[in-house]
Amino acid sequence: MAAMSGCASAPEAEIPPLEVPASWRHDAPASAGPAASLAGPDWWRRFGSDELAALVAQAQFGSFDLAAAAARVRQAQALARIAGAALLPDVTLSATAQRLREPQSTVTGYYTAELFASYEIDLWGGNAAARDAAVARLQSTAYARDTVALTLVAGVAATYLQTVALRERVEIARRNTENAERILALVSSRARAGAATPLELAQQRGLVATQRQDFALRQQQAQSSLTALALLLGRPVQGFDIATATLDGIAMPGVGAGVPASLITHRPDLAQAERALAGAQADIRVARAAMLPSLTLTAGAGFGADRLGDLLNTSLYGLAAGLVVPVFNAGRLAAGRDLAVARREELLAAYRGAIVNALGDVEVALNTVDGLGRQRTEQAEALAQAREAARLAESRYRAGAETLLTVLDAQRTLYAAQDDAAALHVSELQAGVGLFRALGGGWMAPEAVVAQTPPSSPSAAP
Repeated sequence: MAAMSGCASAPEAEIPPLEVPASWRHDAPASAGPAASLAGPDWWRRFGSDELAALVAQAQFGSFDLAAAAARVRQAQALARIAGAALLPDVTLSATAQRLREPQSTVTGYYTAELFASYEIDLWGGNAAARDAAVARLQSTAYARDTVALTLVAGVAATYLQTVALRERVEIARRNTENAERILALVSSRARAGAATPLELAQQRGLVATQRQDFALRQQQAQSSLTALALLLGRPVQGFDIATATLDGIAMPGVGAGVPASLITHRPDLAQAERALAGAQADIRVARAAMLPSLTLTAGAGFGADRLGDLLNTSLYGLAAGLVVPVFNAGRLAAGRDLAVARREELLAAYRGAIVNALGDVEVALNTVDGLGRQRTEQAEALAQAREAARLAESRYRAGAETLLTVLDAQRTLYAAQDDAAALHVSELQAGVGLFRALGGGWMAPEAVVAQTPPSSPSAAP
């Protein structure tokens, strides 16, 4: 048994360190402020929209996905209690009453009342390891719920912004349709006076039809986005609406990315992967312990008599110890150990991959925020010039100094510039949401997990 104990306490495999960069390739803008600003749990409030904050609260209360994740946490809590019960004695109380009659014999009776206790001595730590595995899975499930919550909030924020932007683009399409119809009236008037050709009239009518088509498309997209938002909130779309119709009152918050190595304490999915790995490591100890002898102690005490009135006059007791040694199981226990080892290797690869993917998520989000910010600056100048060109083209056409072709081109350019400006605005805001999500959205690992997974060493694992 002393030699066998070496198998139960075999050294755990070392985890090769994972190199983490010291800084991000795309640094956050200087206006982003310190990384500590991410610690606030209500990061979505930094967009300055009370309506968005109210919708997030509704989603946290009404989301069916979040409710299902919370139910999975309660299941894991129950499983952890079940696993921990093996470390304590199992006590049962039994009472029996019998009446027997054999051929050519009188009727006899026998009554008992006994208390039994059994306890498996955890010689190799297998029961403790099973409890540790269940607790690690409970923690992993809790972090999975936090991941669902973060994904839900980010989804609500992004969909809300998209819905507002589409409503703004509907208004842009409406204004441009009205402007095209106004110029069509001008061209029709000139055509009746012989100052415009049928070709010019047909061209302007075609532009009006195209603008009306785009107006209908934007309305359809806005309604579909509103439906998607209602579904995220867990409520029917009938009767659901939002009040905001423009992105002008929504701010682009500054975001500090912090240090790459600290990302592990900011993202619940990384904590989830680390705890799943810890559970797999404990499963290896369980599988090793199953290959070794087990010792169970049992004890019983009670009363028994052939008459109920004499039950307390006769005492019974029993003590026993049972040793079970695996001899032959066709390699089943060894295969169970190998399965646990392979499972740990799988989860280790998944954990390390999750860290690399998380670092990539932040880099992509930082690059997107930076790129869209620069694009919006240039787009603002393009929009200003398109407005001026459209004004000059129409003025010169009224004076007979310009052809309708120039006016048509100016109208198309102006509408495209206005629509692109709205699209870039919402893309930048959604990129901010994506960066918050990539950084963990203000989530911070509880101290118990931080202590087991130091921020300075993301490769650490049980």
